[in-house]
Amino acid sequence: MAKILCVLYDDPADGYPTSYPRDELPKIERYPDGQSLPTPSAIDFQPGQLLGSVSGELGLRTFLEAAGHELVVTSDKDGPDSTFERELVDADVVISQPFWPAYMTEERFAKAKNLKMVVTAGIGSDHTDLQAAIERGVTVAEVTYCNSISVSEHVVMMILSLARNYLPSWEVVKAGGWDIAECAARSYDIEGMHVGTVAAGRIGTAVLRRLKPFDVHLHYTDRHRLPAEVERELGLTFHQSAADMVPHCDVVTINCPLHPETENLFDAAMFARMKRGAYLVNTARGKIVNRDAVAAALKSGQIAGYAGDVWFPQPAPRDHPWRTMPHQGMTPHISGTSLSAQARYAAGTREILECFFEGRPIRDEYLIVQGGRLAGAGAHSYSEGDATKGSEEAARYQAPNPMPAQ
Repeated sequence: MAKILCVLYDDPADGYPTSYPRDELPKIERYPDGQSLPTPSAIDFQPGQLLGSVSGELGLRTFLEAAGHELVVTSDKDGPDSTFERELVDADVVISQPFWPAYMTEERFAKAKNLKMVVTAGIGSDHTDLQAAIERGVTVAEVTYCNSISVSEHVVMMILSLARNYLPSWEVVKAGGWDIAECAARSYDIEGMHVGTVAAGRIGTAVLRRLKPFDVHLHYTDRHRLPAEVERELGLTFHQSAADMVPHCDVVTINCPLHPETENLFDAAMFARMKRGAYLVNTARGKIVNRDAVAAALKSGQIAGYAGDVWFPQPAPRDHPWRTMPHQGMTPHISGTSLSAQARYAAGTREILECFFEGRPIRDEYLIVQGGRLAGAGAHSYSEGDATKGSEEAARYQAPNPMPAQ
């Protein structure tokens, strides 16, 4: 019997939903690059349900308990007295989501003597100290591509919201006003703008494809150059580095993984290289953007707006400067946890667990670390090292009604 420790975000403040706005999800046969959707032997949930919160349990309890395993689900994840910290000592598998991450630091690895696998229900395993996993022979896996389209749609929404000054305009209406001039004074079309992505993997390429019909000029930088036919199809301009690309762009969107090489990539020097009045969108990871530098760039007018769906740490303390800085459109890391995405990453998590318990190979594209080295998708996208330092600050956030372990 194995013990699975699963960290999920709290249920809605008014209780777990008993009904939903839509009755079903559109059926998707395959991902855009041809990769098959998750293939568990079965699922014990209805796609379209809220699965990423504590009561949703990723639809795993029936499956795990029928096989004799123990499942502990909690949202209480930060600090030495947290439920997660207490339950970790004898856990065999840890599961969490990027949206409410269980930070697997070197210190936590040292406490988890039985730990064999860390699973990200979603994409992005930077909340796990990959170096510690490598040194201890712990497998790290994630559900690659499960929410790439979800995030890319969020990116396009944020770009349009910033350029068209949508959120301040909504606030005018909400306050009972009708100040058209105030709304229009910061509103622009994106037609003709130069838009660049830092990384053109699954999310970055999906963003580029969704932006092409807007008649913008598209740029990208990546450690792996795209095929020439894709560059021709989308009319892409390639740059060797983010520093080379940003002076050309009216909009920059960050779509790269967080690892030691990308941490603090957008610092004061990078903002100084950007066009005055450019927009920056970050749905990748909060630590890629320097916390104070972006606030200063907004205040000075060096950039016209920042929309981010990611923070560091998560959840962000209530006094985090990104909550109150001007000309921002922040969201609480929801881009990849739409109900559509949840159905896919819940199914993918079960697929990974089935392979693990049955001794079958986990899909190569799901693997980040295995056998004491970077593996699969991890070898392509990540670097060895640790990007979890500073995560203890997440303990400063206190949810209004933290839920007990289930």
